[in-house]
Amino acid sequence: MSKQPQSEIKGDELVGKGHVVKSDSRKINTSSELPDRTTGRSTPLGATVVEGGVNFSLYSRTAAEVELLLFDSVNDGTPARVIRLCPAENRSYFYWHVFVPDVKPGQLYGYRIDGPTDLSSGLAFDSNKLLLDPYARGVAVPQDYQRTLAYEPGDNTATAIKGVVVDSHDYDWEGDLPLNTPASRTIIYELHVRGFTRHPNSGLTADKRGTYAGLIEKIPYLQELGVTAVELLPVFHFDPQDCPPGKVNYWGYAPISFFAPHPGYSSRLDHQGPVDEFRDMVKALHRAGIEVILDVVFNHTAEGDEQGPTLSFRGIDNRTYYILEEDGARYANFSGCGNTLNANHPVVRRMIVDSLRYWVEEMHVDGFRFDLASILSRDESGKPHPNPPVLWDIESEPALAGTKLLAEAWDAAGLYQVGSFVGDAWNEWNGRFRDDIRDFFIGASGSVRSAADRMVGSPEIYGHKEREVEHTINFVTCHDGFTLNDLVSYNEKHNAANGEDNRDGSDDNRSWNCGVEGPTSDPQIEQLRNRQIKNFLASTLLSLGVPMILMGDEVRRTQQGNNNAYCQDNEISWFDWSLLEQHTDLHRFVRFLCARRSQRELSHEQFPVSLNALLNNAKKAWHGTQLDRPDWSDHSHSLAFQATLTTNEMQFFLIMNAYWESLEFELPQLEVNRWRRWIDTSLVSPEDIVELEDAPEILTDSYLAADRSVVLLYASI
Repeated sequence: MSKQPQSEIKGDELVGKGHVVKSDSRKINTSSELPDRTTGRSTPLGATVVEGGVNFSLYSRTAAEVELLLFDSVNDGTPARVIRLCPAENRSYFYWHVFVPDVKPGQLYGYRIDGPTDLSSGLAFDSNKLLLDPYARGVAVPQDYQRTLAYEPGDNTATAIKGVVVDSHDYDWEGDLPLNTPASRTIIYELHVRGFTRHPNSGLTADKRGTYAGLIEKIPYLQELGVTAVELLPVFHFDPQDCPPGKVNYWGYAPISFFAPHPGYSSRLDHQGPVDEFRDMVKALHRAGIEVILDVVFNHTAEGDEQGPTLSFRGIDNRTYYILEEDGARYANFSGCGNTLNANHPVVRRMIVDSLRYWVEEMHVDGFRFDLASILSRDESGKPHPNPPVLWDIESEPALAGTKLLAEAWDAAGLYQVGSFVGDAWNEWNGRFRDDIRDFFIGASGSVRSAADRMVGSPEIYGHKEREVEHTINFVTCHDGFTLNDLVSYNEKHNAANGEDNRDGSDDNRSWNCGVEGPTSDPQIEQLRNRQIKNFLASTLLSLGVPMILMGDEVRRTQQGNNNAYCQDNEISWFDWSLLEQHTDLHRFVRFLCARRSQRELSHEQFPVSLNALLNNAKKAWHGTQLDRPDWSDHSHSLAFQATLTTNEMQFFLIMNAYWESLEFELPQLEVNRWRRWIDTSLVSPEDIVELEDAPEILTDSYLAADRSVVLLYASI
C-alpha cells in the first residue's frame, strides 16, 4: 500500500483515532478532543451496524499497516474513502478496529494490508490487493471480476470482490422458528439451488431461474414428493472462476466467504438482496414443513495453492488461516483443492463457530453437512487429533444445540473416519451404505452380509457407539458421482466434457449398465433399469437410519455418464422438468415411500407409519429362501428380513433378491390374518407400490420374488 506522511491527506482518510477529514491538505487533528468511540471496538468481528455508524474489526497478527477502503460502487477502482488504522489507537492485541460514523447498511468495503513478505515463514502480504473481510455478511462481485488479477502483480481493486455492510437484524421473520423434525421422520433431498430451477423448462420466468426465489416457487413439488429437508450444495459465496480454463465452478466447493450467501443465486440486484432473499427462502421452506441443511466447506478456500490468488485470508494472516508445509512456502493439501484451512487454530475455530452460529441465529437454518469433515480433526501440523478442539467447540456451542450436524467423515488424503468420527452429536454420511448396497444389486460376490447390516442401521459400523440408528445417513447417490439413472446405465464414467481427458472423477463406481452403455430404446433393458432404480430407492427409504436422495433421481435425471459434473453449469447438471412427465411411475413410487416414511403418528388402523421408528423398535430376524436359514455365503444374492412390533401388533417381511432368476421365499405363518403386498419393484406401476388399504392378500405360504427385485409385505398379528 502507499505510505503517506500523517500530515498529508489524499482522498478521505481516517488516521489516529479514526477522525475523517477532507482532502484539503489540512494537518490531521490527533488531539484528545477526538471522541474515543472513533477508535472502534475489537468485538464483534466484521462490520457491525451500531447507533450512528458501523464498527469494523479484523484479526491480523502480523500486519504492519491496515487500511479500510469504502466504495460507492462495486466496479470502482478508486475508493471513496481510505481509512488508515493507526496501530497505537486502532489495534487491541491482534485486532484492528475502527468506528466510522454515518456509514449505513449496503456500504461496500474492503481492506488493504501491508506487512512482511517471507514465504519461508508463511508471510504473504501483498499491499496491492484488495481483501475481503472474512466476516463480511454480504459480498458484491464486480461485473469484470478477474480471479487472475488477484495473483498477478499489481493492483486489482476495480475487479476485486467487496464486502457489504449488512444489518443482520433488519428483517421480519414473522415468527419463524426451527422445525426440529425428529431424525426418525427426516428424509433429506440433496439439491443444487441453481440447478434445481435453472432449466428453461422449469416453468419459471428468466429472472427467477437458478435463484433462491426460484426454489421458493418449487416448494409445492418438494411437498408433494414428501421430503422433509433440503440439503443445499454450498451457498456460502464461492469463486466460480476456481476451475479449469473455459469452465465454471458449478458445485460451489470453492468458498471465499463463510458468512455471505452467494449473490449469484439471488434474483435481486441490490447488495442486501441476496441476504434477504435467502431468508425468504428459508422462511417459505419452514412454512411448508421443510428443514434447510447447508453443505458447508470449512476444509479449504478458493485461494488455492501457493500459486493461487490473494482474495482474503492469504493476505490477512496466511499462517493463521492455513496449514503450511514445513518450509512455510507451500500449503498442506488434505482437501485436494490446493490448501487446507487451519481449522484447529483458535482464531479459525472461532470463525467457524461464529459462522455456524450466524447461519442458525440470523439465517434460521436447521443443520449443516460438513464437506470432508475429517480435515477438521487434523491439528495444525496436519496430523489427526484424538480430540479435535473445533469439533468439540461446534458440538458444545449452546446456540447449535438441536441443530443437525452431518459429517462427510473422510478427506482427500485418505483419512477415513466413517464409524469413528469424534463427537456425540454428529451423524455421518455412510459411504459404506452406498458402496455395499450398490455391490448387492449388481450381484457382487460376498455382498449379502454387508448389505444386511446396512439395512438395519449398520451396527457393524456404529454398534460400539451405542447410538440410535439415525446416526447413519443412508444414500446410494449424491452430487459426487453418478446419478441413479446413470448408475444403471453406464459401466464407465464419461467425463470428456470436463476437459481433463476423462482422468477426473472416481473409477470406483460399482455400476452396471444393464446390458448397453448409455441410452437405449430396448424396452427390456429400460424395464430392468427402472426396476433397479426402484430397488435402490426402496433400500434407501426402507433402511434404518436417515435416508438421503439426490435431486432428480426420482425422475431419472441423467448427467450423460459424467460422474464429476462440478464444472458443468448446463443441462448436464440441471433438473430437466420434462422428465417428470416421462417418469411418472418412478415419481409416484418415491412419493408413496416418502409419505409412509415421514408420517408422524403410529396407527394400527392406518399402518404403523414411521417405518424408521417402527423397525428400530421391532424384534428382528433374518431368513433366506427358507425361514430361519439366511445364506451368508459369498455366492448368495438374496436375503429376507422379518420385523415384528408387538406393541402395534404389526409385522413386516422384506425380501431383497439381487439374483438374476426368480426365487421362492417361505413366509412366516400367521395365526389370524394374511400377509399383504405393499411393494414389489418387479411389478408395473401402479402395482409396484399401492395404497395400504388396497394391498392384496398373499394366499400362499410363500412368495415368488422376481429376479432383481425388492418386496415388502406386512400383516396385522
